Amino acid sequence: MSVNEVINELVGKLTQIENEMKLLQEDRKILFDEYKEQLDLKAFKAAVRIAKIKSKLGETSGVELDNMLDTVEDKLTD
Repeated sequence: MSVNEVINELVGKLTQIENEMKLLQEDRKILFDEYKEQLDLKAFKAAVRIAKIKSKLGETSGVELDNMLDTVEDKLTD
């Protein structure tokens, strides 16, 4: 296979993946639009981000994160 053929193949596959990502982003937007009247989506998205962070840290670090978060929130809301 020539370098040009490899490049064309790579560009084709990359373009396909990027198109699929756009479709998934549109699906995600539609999904959130369906629930925007039922939930505070900003709070929901924040909860998902926090849950992902906590799942990466493990249980022990997650407890420590909760303690730190409480302290930081207290300082920021004073």
